[in-house]
Amino acid sequence: MTPANPPKPGRQAKPGKPGHPDHPAKPVLGGDPPGPPNPPDPVVSSKPMSPHDQADPEPGKAIPIPHPPVAPSPLAQALIEALPRLCGGDSPDGSPTNAILAELIGAMAAALEQGELELALDGPAPAGIDPQGWPERQRLALAASPLAVRDSELERLPEAPLVWSGRRLRWRRWHLQLETCLGQLTARARAAVSPPLEAAAMDQAVASAAAQGLDPQQQQAVAALLRHGLVLLGGGPGTGKTSTVVQMLGALLALRPQLRLHLAAPTGKAAARLRSTLQEGSQRLARPLAERLGQAPCTTLHRLLESSGDRFGRNRRHPLALDLLVVDELSMVDLPLMAALLEALPDACQLLLVGDPAQLPPVGPGAVLQELSQPGRLDALGEATIELTTTYRNNGAIAAFAALLRPGTGEALLRPGTGEAMLRPGTGEALLAHLGSLSSEDNLIWQRHPPGRLPAAALDRLRRHQQRLQELAEAIDWGTWSAGTVGVGDSLASGAPKGERSPNAPRADPRSAEDSVPDPGPDAIAALLAELESCVLLSPVRQGAWGVEAVQRQLLGEAAGKAIQHWPLGTPVLCQRNLAEEGLANGDIGVLVERSGERLVLFPGSLTGPAGAAPGAKGPGASSPANVSPGARLFHPARLGAAEPALALTIHKSQGSQYQEVVLLVPQTRHWDPRLLYTGLTRARERAWLITTNAPSWLVAH
Repeated sequence: MTPANPPKPGRQAKPGKPGHPDHPAKPVLGGDPPGPPNPPDPVVSSKPMSPHDQADPEPGKAIPIPHPPVAPSPLAQALIEALPRLCGGDSPDGSPTNAILAELIGAMAAALEQGELELALDGPAPAGIDPQGWPERQRLALAASPLAVRDSELERLPEAPLVWSGRRLRWRRWHLQLETCLGQLTARARAAVSPPLEAAAMDQAVASAAAQGLDPQQQQAVAALLRHGLVLLGGGPGTGKTSTVVQMLGALLALRPQLRLHLAAPTGKAAARLRSTLQEGSQRLARPLAERLGQAPCTTLHRLLESSGDRFGRNRRHPLALDLLVVDELSMVDLPLMAALLEALPDACQLLLVGDPAQLPPVGPGAVLQELSQPGRLDALGEATIELTTTYRNNGAIAAFAALLRPGTGEALLRPGTGEAMLRPGTGEALLAHLGSLSSEDNLIWQRHPPGRLPAAALDRLRRHQQRLQELAEAIDWGTWSAGTVGVGDSLASGAPKGERSPNAPRADPRSAEDSVPDPGPDAIAALLAELESCVLLSPVRQGAWGVEAVQRQLLGEAAGKAIQHWPLGTPVLCQRNLAEEGLANGDIGVLVERSGERLVLFPGSLTGPAGAAPGAKGPGASSPANVSPGARLFHPARLGAAEPALALTIHKSQGSQYQEVVLLVPQTRHWDPRLLYTGLTRARERAWLITTNAPSWLVAH
């Protein structure tokens, strides 16, 4: 064991197995301490309350939440025993100082299991730590122990697993990786574009952007991409991030037509949405630029880096052949993924990072965007960071409520060293006042219900959506298309040649190659896929009375526990397998249909890029429009692995998506994260239902 190396991030596991995000792995004792299992989607505790607590409270009275004693997890217990012994310290029970260190190690392990890399030494005492004398007692114990070293003296104790500064305590490995990663990003932001562009050409590009209606902040973003090796573009929904990115890319492509451009996002759903929104927005550019932008490859980050398990094919020895990489939904990118991306990126390649720092952090360890958005880091990035603040898309009460949840420009997003989101003082009361003033004409509806059962209004809305999906799925006329023609992803694009098959399709039936593939009706397909994104129910938890699993059981009945073939037609299906060669990614959502008596899953069109092509390569077809598959595709359920119904999703799984209408369930909790509300509500384009318990004390607490 190398004591200086703290737990590593866990490997990706198959759905339904220990280690999968919804099934956290148990720590393995002995050897190197295991890394944090991917934390489960639940961020809100669904611990049942006592009958007294579940009774309807008096109006305005907060529901009391019990605080059970915190017992160390098996991982914490193993670290408390092993680290002092292996690092030359005394037994953890030998002195008051070691007892304090044992508490700190336990709290660090608990934070690590939730994806947090550090503890704050200037905030409230974490659970499991005696608040008496906090944090001075802990700082004195750290200073006297070989387990910890100050960040300015790392070489003095190279085996020390903990690093602490005046206000943060981190695992050494994560400290080094985080500081290295943030340092590389800052250096790229400070580096000038090479070779530099002519000043007159840059001024003309900014003037052209202004003529297109961009405001001063958006014009600054255009100028930044023409000057800096890295640009960080932030902003909430409706602030014009997409139109700004289009003008930024158009300006650079006009000056450098041969630029090797790639678009990427953390998930397949987010990447597909990035491609479609940029293609739509590019219509305001000159036709050659619009075509060039429309042809840019767009993939997930894992496919870009040629991910294989916990390894990446692209690295320092096999770098990406790119001049500019655009990464959207940066809030979902964790530290290990960003570190892998920077290792594979040539020094001369520009980076355009786009995201909303007010959204939920990534499921994996290390929230890169939240770290970059801290005031000190923003100062280091200088003019390379732009936060758009003017709202152009009026989304009514949803936008107004979401704006209250966002920190002000220049304010800290997180309580230092905790990963906990902060709100301005008095915001909780302002949120409640806003909810109380809503009228029936607003596009945000607030309803309150007892916590012990699912709200009937939410189920009724989902059942109407479910019924409409079934009707549209049954209305598709598949004609005489033989079941033998479907393989691993047959395209239904209206422009595809009749009879075209996937290259990997099974050919056991010799007649299938000759079967014609009549168009089943693009309007019918489009209507079904549109309904798929018309409504969704979101919850922060999978289990519990208001969890996703309870909703699925109510909507699917006995079929909820059966194989996908037994689900009703029109049921949304969540893919939990990466099929890069078919443009299908973990997290993509399709819909169950039936053709010639066979149950299949219909997915929207794939992303750009030929199967197996190296992203950024200049080979044949690397960015050809022929590699865009806008039509829907059919997959046999067996290809999707352990797919699950997607009438309801956790808020984490909804990131990168948008729906016409969102029903958001928020159960009672004593640990409340405002980013849950913000992320869930901003998935709605037109209408949102916020359903809470009768007295949401989690709002008053802030």
